[in-house]
Amino acid sequence: MAIKEMPVWKWVLLFLAALFLSLLLYGSSTLVTLLPVAWGRWVGSVLVAAAMLGLYTLFVRWFEKHWAQDLPLDKSLPHTGIGLGVGLGYFIVVVALMMAFGVYRIVGTGHEWSDILDSFFVFLLVAIGEELVFRGVLFRWIDEKWGFIVALVVSALVFGLVHISNDNASWWSSVAIAIEAGLLLGAIYKYSGTLWAPIGVHWAWNFSQGNIFGFKVSGTDAGASLLYSDVSGSEWLSGGAFGAEASVIAVVVGAAVSAWLIWRIYKRA
Repeated sequence: MAIKEMPVWKWVLLFLAALFLSLLLYGSSTLVTLLPVAWGRWVGSVLVAAAMLGLYTLFVRWFEKHWAQDLPLDKSLPHTGIGLGVGLGYFIVVVALMMAFGVYRIVGTGHEWSDILDSFFVFLLVAIGEELVFRGVLFRWIDEKWGFIVALVVSALVFGLVHISNDNASWWSSVAIAIEAGLLLGAIYKYSGTLWAPIGVHWAWNFSQGNIFGFKVSGTDAGASLLYSDVSGSEWLSGGAFGAEASVIAVVVGAAVSAWLIWRIYKRA
């Protein structure tokens, strides 16, 4: 049955089923981090990531009676690469503006390469798990049933809301994530037509802010980073204890990129 023709009650039940599968895989991914050998953790993370993508494909095939069209293998590398570039570039711009406003200063460099790589692979799992649910299921299904703008707004708000229980979170931090990340990830998913692009953005987004620039990621300490920093001054500019995602600077940059993508989507239509 096409999503557009599906009764709302069935739509909700299927979304809850998708969310349950995602949480189950999240649980299995935590077991990977307990492996005593570093290379085992990295290989295990890649295998869990592949399992997530495979289960999403089977989920779509089973319930929607067609193969997942937003995971084309021929676009996996180029679109993921573009997403990684966008996510990294986003935080380079944010950090540069924070430095200009005097709220971010580099005080040293880190060399805990094994710990940094651990985070690199953990954030791969986070990116895949969250994008499959919030863009692959929630956004896509709402888009097919009620249209692009409804899908963009609802998925962004839900994405922001699920972060309200994080350490150091507030209503403002959830609104900020909805605007800067929820809108951007939804827009790049729609614009690219694949999940690879938002997965790349999400992956680089978390890793760059936490393990390159040394911010907390959505209120949580990300561990070792390449750069250690002194973040001080106005919390509206720095993001405070929640991290850069709660910064007005990040919100403005994210909203600007999202607006450009939305404009491109409508111009192309």
